[in-house]
Amino acid sequence: MARKFTASRTQLRPDSRFNSLLASKFINNLMYDGKKSAARQVFYDAMELIEKRIQNDSVIEVFNRAVDNVKPIVEVRSKRVGGATYQVPMHVKPTRQQTLAIRWILAAARDKKGRPMHLKLADELIAAYNREGAAVTKRENVHKMADANKAFAHFAW
Repeated sequence: MARKFTASRTQLRPDSRFNSLLASKFINNLMYDGKKSAARQVFYDAMELIEKRIQNDSVIEVFNRAVDNVKPIVEVRSKRVGGATYQVPMHVKPTRQQTLAIRWILAAARDKKGRPMHLKLADELIAAYNREGAAVTKRENVHKMADANKAFAHFAW
């Protein structure tokens, strides 16, 4: 039986400018309707803006640290036990951490209206680098939910 998804982790190639797998994955998630060249242009324009605004670190280090600052450590998952549904805090695997961080950064950038995407993306990445902004707030809310439901941690099996 054919798989319902592509093995993107095995087929993913590093991007041409930074030679980074994370940047390549980010571009793929940024892409709409298969328009990879447009997504690549938005990402590289955002990186150029970040390079102009933050001089002390290399631009790919800023990007990597921004994604690391948004990665969640724990999350709540629904678990049905005896007719009741509990929100059980569980540790997040590294691949899911990366996926959630990318998704939250892009969602935060897309929620800001009225400006070109490369400006919104650059602002959100700089905010995540500085441990502020909507994506980091989302991470903190997930951690608060997990902390509030730690009484149900014994259901995590």
